[in-house]
Amino acid sequence: MRRLFQVCLLVMSGLGLLHASLLTDLYLRYVKEGMRPFLIASGCLLLLLGTAEAASYRWRGGDAGSGGEHAEADGHDHSGMPRVAWLLLLPALSLLFHAPPALGAYTAAREAPRAVQARSDFDPLPGASPVPLTLTEFTSRVQQDRDQGIKGRSVRMTGFVTPAEGGGDWYLTRLILNCCAADAQTVKVRIHGAADLPADTWVNVTGTWHPGGTLGTKSAPVALDAQDVRRVPRPANAYTDALPLPATR
Repeated sequence: MRRLFQVCLLVMSGLGLLHASLLTDLYLRYVKEGMRPFLIASGCLLLLLGTAEAASYRWRGGDAGSGGEHAEADGHDHSGMPRVAWLLLLPALSLLFHAPPALGAYTAAREAPRAVQARSDFDPLPGASPVPLTLTEFTSRVQQDRDQGIKGRSVRMTGFVTPAEGGGDWYLTRLILNCCAADAQTVKVRIHGAADLPADTWVNVTGTWHPGGTLGTKSAPVALDAQDVRRVPRPANAYTDALPLPATR
């Protein structure tokens, strides 16, 4: 019985990894895009191990012979295994039939925004209006650009909605991975003057910096006065702080 379980666990885990990383893009919910080759290799290796274990089991004629001899030798039957061990199959089955959802507003609401890298030099913003920016770039310019190049400029950013405590305003949010979902960090921009939207809704937001404190210093709020909010599809790779997506009508 143990050998059969081992075969099932190896094969199902291998199939789950290959389904998530080779046949679909589900792996992007849990790890960075660069990890895909390693996941594919791991899935193939697990399948090979499972196949080898199954061949060995068949060649030996099952567990009955070896298990029976062992039981006779010491007077106890060790061929069984705890029922709870079957729960080890659930992660593999979930990747095949019902993958856990990607991280989103629930996680972001419980994480403090990550500190952006210190900068002293900023290139002039392009003349286009609105200016497409990432949330990280917007944060850096609001709190570190002493030339205040962002002042009065219309900008556009993409992210998902995270409700603010107490209701009213909400945060435009991105989750960024260093390696996997376990080390996800958030970057947020508070949105003023926009209608409430359901958590995890992906949107393009166009607006201008919301005044407060001293622009170009840490006292300046990372916030936007919204002029236009449009829904967009969730990107396949949602764990990056990318430039705005095309809006849907």
